[in-house]
Amino acid sequence: MQLRSLLKVLVASVSIGSLILAGCTAQQETSGQTESSPNVQEVQQTTPTTKPQEREPDVVYVPTPQEVVDKMLEVAKVGKNDILYDLGSGDGRIPITAAKKFGTRGYGIDINPERIREANENAKKAGVTDKVQFMQQDLFKSDFSKATVVTLYLLPELNVKLRSQLFKQLKPGTRIVSHAFDMGEWKPEKTLQVDGRTVYYWTIPKQIPANLRSTSSK
Repeated sequence: MQLRSLLKVLVASVSIGSLILAGCTAQQETSGQTESSPNVQEVQQTTPTTKPQEREPDVVYVPTPQEVVDKMLEVAKVGKNDILYDLGSGDGRIPITAAKKFGTRGYGIDINPERIREANENAKKAGVTDKVQFMQQDLFKSDFSKATVVTLYLLPELNVKLRSQLFKQLKPGTRIVSHAFDMGEWKPEKTLQVDGRTVYYWTIPKQIPANLRSTSSK
């Protein structure tokens, strides 16, 4: 009788010990999963911020050739103390080139989230993420008043539509450079040719000519 009782005690002890061990193991596995799972907030912080596209782009994206980019920056005499805004920035090559060559701080504005992602990736590859920033915005609703240089590759009617916004926001002496298209009645100060492509250059005047004041962006 004593032997049988002792065996029952031993069996019960082994069963309880197994349950405790299994519970500890399950708890350790759950704890390990919790520690290895990324925090949602951390994921959001490390993911590039884009948002649904507000509307269709005004132009079909066509990149500016690098030799034209170089000439645009040259004619504007871009330097390390400038703040460059590229309106309709595409893959970001103009602000990125300015940052790499001259140490210029630059901003790109584009309505297309895919272009913003591409530009951010190009900035990383070029090692200039500390100097350039790309913003998914409608350029006709954007604030670029801090610019000392503005670059464009849009369409003639968009340049004209944008003109009063440039006059309103930018300080006299701010340099504007456009690839391929002019500004209508606002005649450029310089016109250059680069491998069959045209570059136009203006500076914001101290006093806006009377024939240009009535033009308003819509």
